Amino acid sequence: MRRPGRLGRLSRGLLAALVTAAVVVPISAAAAHPEIPAPAPARLTAMSSATLDDAYAANRANAAEAARMAADHGDHGRAAAVRSMADPGRHFLSFDARGSGRAVEVFGDLAKAERVAVLVPGSDTNLDTYERFRAGADALHKRLGIRGAVVAWLGYETPGTISPEVLTTGRAKDAAPELRGFIRELEDLNLQARVSLLCHSYGTVVCAEAAESAFRAAGSVRSSGSSGPVGSSGAVGASRAASGEGRAMGDLDVSDIALFGSPGTGADSVAGLHTDARVWAGRGADDWIADVPHAKADLFGTTVGFGTDPVSPDFGARVFAAGDGGHSDYLKPGSVSLDNLARIVLGETSEVTHA
Repeated sequence: MRRPGRLGRLSRGLLAALVTAAVVVPISAAAAHPEIPAPAPARLTAMSSATLDDAYAANRANAAEAARMAADHGDHGRAAAVRSMADPGRHFLSFDARGSGRAVEVFGDLAKAERVAVLVPGSDTNLDTYERFRAGADALHKRLGIRGAVVAWLGYETPGTISPEVLTTGRAKDAAPELRGFIRELEDLNLQARVSLLCHSYGTVVCAEAAESAFRAAGSVRSSGSSGPVGSSGAVGASRAASGEGRAMGDLDVSDIALFGSPGTGADSVAGLHTDARVWAGRGADDWIADVPHAKADLFGTTVGFGTDPVSPDFGARVFAAGDGGHSDYLKPGSVSLDNLARIVLGETSEVTHA
């Protein structure tokens, strides 16, 4: 009878140990990464299908300048990383090489795609490690075929895997308005497309916060006197083109949210996300995230941990099979997880295999 309480105490104790390690380790590491000079982001006109090529060209030019500045500074690793981003075949909606860097890259024809997947990365994703993130986006795009486009959305400063920030929702709260704004911009670029959010690791916390904060923001608008529906508005994923309208006020305008390799989202269940989107969850059999306590604890004046495991029955997500892969293998070509994520994006939900 006392076992649940004991497990809870063990989880809180492990969280405390993780926080201590996360606070101590980065202190010396931070000094090893001095600020790298970089230009301000390119000035772009309002995004539309007609201005995409101009945006792509301006961001490639910005990446080339960032590579030159990094090389002059002596940081040849950063210079090489961003130099490849200036290649004529790369397509960035936005690019910023300052600090750890941000980049939003497109794979496929974003203006004409029927289905768009927005990939939201987890910890330790930055310009220096970007190629591993890009490889997953490229693999997903190839699996989707000509009907789909993929956006690799490195639109926020991700936390370090060993850092205090990775255990709290702080970075996710900062990122959520940016992600919500980007989803709205996609409507201007392609009104017909059905959009899915694919969220990995700490990125699942970001996606959950974006969904929850959209609901909270709509509630604030409603309480200030604005009229209009808030909450549910009919079938999940109903076409914007068919209805002539967006999703319900208070809902993130996506048809599906897929959470994989998740430490938890901060929400206790799917209901806590306040979304009409289908919510999916998956975890590879060899993913170390399974051993991270899916719990919350009040420590040092803040809440650490993210609560309910998204693949557990208590969370209430649709659990898809993710195969035998590890934490970084979900978008590996030929994997069970990649196939299922592609089916989710393409709307082939009856073909998704379940864990």
